[in-house]
Amino acid sequence: MNNRYMVGLVFLFACAMGCKEQLIPKPGAQLRLEYPQAQLGPLETDHFKFQFNQMAKLKYKNAQSLTLDYPGMKGTIFINYKKVEDNLEKLLSDAQKFSYEHVVKADGIQEKLFVNDANRVYGTFYSVSGDAASQAQFYATDSTDHFMTGSLYFYAKPNYDSIYPAAVYLQNDILTIMETLSWKQ
Repeated sequence: MNNRYMVGLVFLFACAMGCKEQLIPKPGAQLRLEYPQAQLGPLETDHFKFQFNQMAKLKYKNAQSLTLDYPGMKGTIFINYKKVEDNLEKLLSDAQKFSYEHVVKADGIQEKLFVNDANRVYGTFYSVSGDAASQAQFYATDSTDHFMTGSLYFYAKPNYDSIYPAAVYLQNDILTIMETLSWKQ
């Protein structure tokens, strides 16, 4: 082959290869879910009162049981009230045992003790990580008359990576409930 033909071929090859867009690997994208700041409103029953996120749909099951439903997040906070009648030790034991039943599927459970002497509210908040059925539980009591338990469930197969943003948001709502809780006499 002559030189001129070889130069033409190299030029044609360089043009063909040079016109292609250079491929650059891109990092994996993460879904970013943002939820509105909680707008709080009062909830009052015969036994207690607290502030709750108005995004939730309040449903009363009976005088001792209610739910805060978050349809957009496919989650619900279940709240149950019991009167303390010389059974505080059993109520505490049952609440703690219930929280640790999720240990089988959970990657971890963090306990956060809660004390509000001004309102006589004492309890524990359990934050659950991993593919457990419930992502949070809590109990609160005044140690003499009132006892409340709560738990967070999602209407979906537990997949911690997928529900994490909603779980954190609703765990903050539970902490708000505990922080604003007061008992009625």
